Amino acid sequence: MTTNGEQVGTTNFSRLIEAVGADRDRTAFTALFDHFAPRVKTYLMRAGADAAQADELAQETLLAVWRKADSFDAARATATTWIFTIARNLRVDRFRKEWRDVSTGDPIPDSVDETAAPDVTLSDAERGVRVRAALRQLPPEQVKVIELSFFDDKPHAEIAKALKIPLGTVKSRIRIAMNRLRELVSDLS
Repeated sequence: MTTNGEQVGTTNFSRLIEAVGADRDRTAFTALFDHFAPRVKTYLMRAGADAAQADELAQETLLAVWRKADSFDAARATATTWIFTIARNLRVDRFRKEWRDVSTGDPIPDSVDETAAPDVTLSDAERGVRVRAALRQLPPEQVKVIELSFFDDKPHAEIAKALKIPLGTVKSRIRIAMNRLRELVSDLS
């Protein structure tokens, strides 16, 4: 076993990815899937996803490995780093998509889509009010990183630079804020 996470026992994950990329080797992909799917799911659950969402994102991650295997470059990253980066990016993309329409501005929309059913419009407006109320319960430094990350689509490194705080602090604040928001609006899902 090597310390860089690239090889376990006699399995070299970089070679397996290269085999998938070059030859669409199903046996190599099965070995990758069997090893990484449960680990990616655990990682995603620790990052705040529920079990069902983590399972779905883990499958999407390994599907992306299948599709993008030919772009893997062992000189740039280990197989493990590459796969977990895909998982992280999918998780961030999913979260941004879910939270894109959330705003910290006015609690009630200026206009109502009259083509939508009244109960759907009311439910969406109530959801927006609840999320904005939950955001107001967070400390200002957490709200700021949430706004920059999810509403302004800023990368974590750019947020760290703008706020003049370490990258790890940005990530920690986002994680803590998201866990708290999840608690505050858990009945909305």
